[in-house]
Formats: sequence, structure tokens, C-alpha cells
Amino acid sequence: MRIQGIEIHGIDEWTPQDVERALANGSRFVFYEYCISILFLTLRRPTGVFLLGPNELGLRRGFGYSLISLFLGWWGIPWGIIYTPLTIITNFSGGKDVTPEVRALLLEHLALNK
Repeated sequence: MRIQGIEIHGIDEWTPQDVERALANGSRFVFYEYCISILFLTLRRPTGVFLLGPNELGLRRGFGYSLISLFLGWWGIPWGIIYTPLTIITNFSGGKDVTPEVRALLLEHLALNK
């Protein structure tokens, strides 16, 4: 599902009640980051938003993005050396939790499209 340019994975065909139930049970919305460098140009970008289950740490989903950063991000001068560890830390900590922001956007979108 795409809302205001944000891709949200794992909630296709959900109702507002489904969202609230999942969040009440401990699910959360997160995004990961990746870093790609080309000499003096370094790009640090977020992924789409993923819904993680109540007991899901999110390490597995963020692992691929960390590998991209590890292989393609570190060699940009100077920001690649700075951004690469930051993206890996974000991904290995289970992603950046954006549950309140995504919940508000999602419930507004679902209510408008009833």
C-alpha cells in the first residue's frame, strides 16, 4: 500500500480495525536505511515502511540493507565513512520505529477511502 509517497509493506487490504488490533498486540511500523557512495557523493536513504509483528526483532529484514551499506557506502568521502555505521546501527537495532506517524497517516487514509 502506498500513502503519500510512502510504501507500507504487509498491510494490503487492511481495515482501520486490523491496524489498531495489530498495534494493540505489539506490532510496530519501522523503516531501515541504506547508504551508497560514489567518491564525493553519498546517498543515505530510507526504505519503505514495514510492519513488524509483536515478537519480531526486524534484524532479518534489515540485514540486506546493512550489506548494501557495508559494501557500497563506506568509501564515499567524507560522508560515507560517517553514514555507513549509522545505517548499520539503525538496521541492527531493528529499524527506526515510526509507528505513531504511520498510524496517523494510515488511519486517516483508510477513513477517507471507506
